[in-house]
Amino acid sequence: MSEQKEFTYKNAGININDTDAIKQSMGELIKTDDSRVLNGLGPFASLYDIHFPEIKEPVLVLKAEEPGSKQKLAAEYGYTESVCHDMINHLVNDTVVMGATPLAVLDVIVTGSVDGDTLKLLVKGMTDACRENECALVGGETSIQPQVLDANTYVLTSSMAGIVEKSRIIDGSKIQIGDAVLAVASNGLHTNGYTLVRMLMDSYPEIKETVISDGENFLQQIMRPHTPYYKAIKALLGTDLIHGMAHITGGGIEGNLCRIIPEGMKAEIDLSKIRLLPLFKFIREKGNVADAEMLKTFNCGVGFNIVVPQEAKQAVMDHVGKFYDCYEIGTIVESDVPGIKPSQTAKNIRFVNQLVW
Repeated sequence: MSEQKEFTYKNAGININDTDAIKQSMGELIKTDDSRVLNGLGPFASLYDIHFPEIKEPVLVLKAEEPGSKQKLAAEYGYTESVCHDMINHLVNDTVVMGATPLAVLDVIVTGSVDGDTLKLLVKGMTDACRENECALVGGETSIQPQVLDANTYVLTSSMAGIVEKSRIIDGSKIQIGDAVLAVASNGLHTNGYTLVRMLMDSYPEIKETVISDGENFLQQIMRPHTPYYKAIKALLGTDLIHGMAHITGGGIEGNLCRIIPEGMKAEIDLSKIRLLPLFKFIREKGNVADAEMLKTFNCGVGFNIVVPQEAKQAVMDHVGKFYDCYEIGTIVESDVPGIKPSQTAKNIRFVNQLVW
């Protein structure tokens, strides 16, 4: 009679002792001085004190995010911590455009194998990014799934809660005809357009080492962490200086600014005023990418839009300019197509002139 095979979780690819040890080290990494965080890693869920006596009508702002296919490059080329900053910075930017203060983050790490060093780097990267954005990583989920993902690969997601006074929500409803549209500079691709970029790299592998600008090669430039804008605008939140904000991600200016333009108006954007980064010039030339495709796929150097009253634009540019390049690229005008509502992309954004490469 043949000996019966013994099945164990460890033989299937998961060692509970190893995962428990990793979780313990994660608990040390996410420790915070934020008194609103009422427990640490270990309980079934995270507790966060939402008592804000200074806010009369608190509104929670909720958002989920993932770093897209940039995480594939991060795993391949060793940008493990960096891609966590991408994810958290993107998450914070999407929360801040509503006028909110970021509070707490939950993460999810799904990986194909138990690599303690990589998992620690991921948690450290997210924790550091949260601290830089004045919020806290309060918990999450780490799932080892060897039958779902290949070894040494991971998929990241995260969610955030922010808070804003109801009367101070910024959703574009205060935008008026005549308002100025400001651009705040990006530092590169941020977290969008990587599927096209990876196709370009597959076709021309040598470009990874091509020096683009600032002494950095192509790979270094495309892996720059997503620019965080919270600290640049937090002093302006709760004032009457901002009528609307848009985080420029997938879809470019047209696909994101359109989401806050009120009915009966459109944003007229002068493309010749956009300060294009050398990285985008290189991608356009090497990939023979049309300008229309560049504008739909990439931020092209504009990571954030702020819509402000004309009388406030200089003050806003001066303040934000202490952190990032900030300049005027457009104006809110009356729409010539009646009944167009926010998010109807091509109808409430009008490009004038051409990109100047």
